[in-house]
Amino acid sequence: MPSWQWWHVVARRHVVPLAPEKLARLQGRERAATSSPSRATHRREGSSSSAMSSRVAGPAVLLRHLGRRIFSSPVSPASPVAAQRPLLSGGEGAVWARLRLLSTSAAEEAAKEEAAASKENSASTAAAKAEAAQAAKDGDKTVVSSYWGIVPAKLVNKDGAEWKWSCFRPWEAYTSDTTIDLKKHHEPKVLLDKIAYWTVKSLRVPTDIFFQRRYGCRAMMLETVAAVPGMVGGMLLHLRSLRRFEHSGGWIRALLEEAENERMHLMTFMEVAGPKWYERALVLAVQGVFFNAYFLGYLLSPKFAHRVVGYLEEEAVHSYTEFLRDIEAGKIDNVPAPRIAIDYWRLPPDATLRDVVVVVRADEAHHRDVNHFASDIHFQGLELNKTPAPLGYH
Repeated sequence: MPSWQWWHVVARRHVVPLAPEKLARLQGRERAATSSPSRATHRREGSSSSAMSSRVAGPAVLLRHLGRRIFSSPVSPASPVAAQRPLLSGGEGAVWARLRLLSTSAAEEAAKEEAAASKENSASTAAAKAEAAQAAKDGDKTVVSSYWGIVPAKLVNKDGAEWKWSCFRPWEAYTSDTTIDLKKHHEPKVLLDKIAYWTVKSLRVPTDIFFQRRYGCRAMMLETVAAVPGMVGGMLLHLRSLRRFEHSGGWIRALLEEAENERMHLMTFMEVAGPKWYERALVLAVQGVFFNAYFLGYLLSPKFAHRVVGYLEEEAVHSYTEFLRDIEAGKIDNVPAPRIAIDYWRLPPDATLRDVVVVVRADEAHHRDVNHFASDIHFQGLELNKTPAPLGYH
């Protein structure tokens, strides 16, 4: 059987048609071969080398043609080749051809959608560049893009001035309760309370030696530590609530609000006294040690961890009281309050550093009571989620 006829059988078996021009070329070659006796004789009596080369070349040619036919588009049923192959007019060949056409149309639609999206992105990029150029002409230094076309609303404070803080909103500002009892102290009675109390007292010694009477820097250092327990406790209670499929009683929110409030204390005192490089290094070391120690302590005994924080806040109240005494004695300049403090605590526009220290001290007293209350709940053998958290202060 001639090679083209054999390939024709393979093509029909795989329902892959030959192209009309290729079929005509192969038929012409076969007619020329049968009409020439010399070529037929040469084909029958060829040398071993030519026979070997034809055997090697035969599969290669077959694979070349087979690959082209398998991955080529099908011939339409109206063509002459399709008329010679009834199988193409229906059955598997027709289904295969329809699938190819559907895939081609889907690809064309996807390409159109991609081109439209690319055109839209180009238009938005051009609009953003135009906006940036216009802002540069107007003198604006920063251009803020909108989020999915949602332009942030313009916020103002109580004085009508534009709100400049993104870390908190006007409705998150509050007035600190300065009437809170500042002299309240939890007397350690049981062994665990005594360990917590003397642990905090021992930590105060190196702090006094390092900072002495520099209460601005001392406040910064204190807030970098005081902002850790609320975040650790809130995180662990959050994971516990997820594991046990239970509510938290509001304690997650209460502890995270405490951490955020302590962080705002830090942001405020950074406006008063900038930290030096060695103070930053000390904060890095202390925070790394204290975070891991408190994390482990909260896992082992939440009542001990909350008691430690309660005594830390008592020391904070004492430190801010000494801070106020130095301000009132004239040892520390009573500078105007930072703008962030005025907006956060709703202070009067002419507030001073003394007013800031007063409200910060009241916050620390509130955190003291919250953590002693949480520790007392654990000492009574109860769970925090069974007792509502003291929310609504911040």
